Order: sequence, then C-alpha cells, then structure tokens
Amino acid sequence: MQKALILNGPNLNLLGTRQPEVYGSTTLKMVEDLCQSHGASLGFDVSCLQSNHEGALIDAIHAAKGVHDGIVLNAGAYTHTSIALMDAIASVELPVIEVHLSNIHAREAFRHKSYISKVAVGQISGFGAQSYVLALDALSAHLKRGGVG
Repeated sequence: MQKALILNGPNLNLLGTRQPEVYGSTTLKMVEDLCQSHGASLGFDVSCLQSNHEGALIDAIHAAKGVHDGIVLNAGAYTHTSIALMDAIASVELPVIEVHLSNIHAREAFRHKSYISKVAVGQISGFGAQSYVLALDALSAHLKRGGVG
C-alpha cells in the first residue's frame, strides 16, 4: 500500500469557522476524514498533519522522505512567502501536489505567486474540500505513471 501525507499549514485548523464565505463550512477534521476515505479507495494509507509553524511543516516534509510516496500540501499563506518550504520540497524529491480551497488566482494579487508551484507536480485550487480529492487522484495517477508527466 502506498503512503500519502496530507500536510496543512497555518490557520487551516480554523476551517469551518474562519471566513466561511471564502473557505466554506467544512472543518479540517472533515477534510482529513475525506482524505482518509478517498485515499483508501485509491490504495493509499493516508496520514494527516496540520501546523501553524513553518519549521514544523519543513520537519514533516523532511520526515516524509523514505516513508511516504507523495505529499498533498496546502501551505496556506506560506505558499506565497516560504522559500524554505520550496527548498524542503526540492530536497526530499517526493511528488507534491499543491492544494488550495479557494481559487487563489481570483483573489488578492499577493496570492497569485506560489513558491510551492515551482517544485510541485501541479496545483489544484478553487474546489473547496474537493480540491484534496482531486489532488489525491492526481498523486495516484502520477505515481502510476512512474512519476512522469
């Protein structure tokens, strides 16, 4: 069985109550349960982690090497600011699918830049919690192709 890490960054612990007009009413627990269920249907053993701390996210990325086959990452606001997360992803040589609940390209201009996208296999945004399902589908397809394309 392949292993996937669902990694969520700052403020995502507040899903369901934080700006529901932007992020919806789905809680982080609901997202994690959805990922566990859908991941299992794809043959993934799914682990979930959320942290508001950049260093903890970097540590989780480093620890994933040799343990997980890929990462689904919603780095939250660190997407737009963290060269350190970008470097960590590049260092572990694992496929990463970047995820966002909202369409970051339809929001404020500062959200249009992603350091994560420079080292990710791809980016999925704007589909709410369904973005994670789509990301797991994309990760599965990527791994089945041997990590190509």
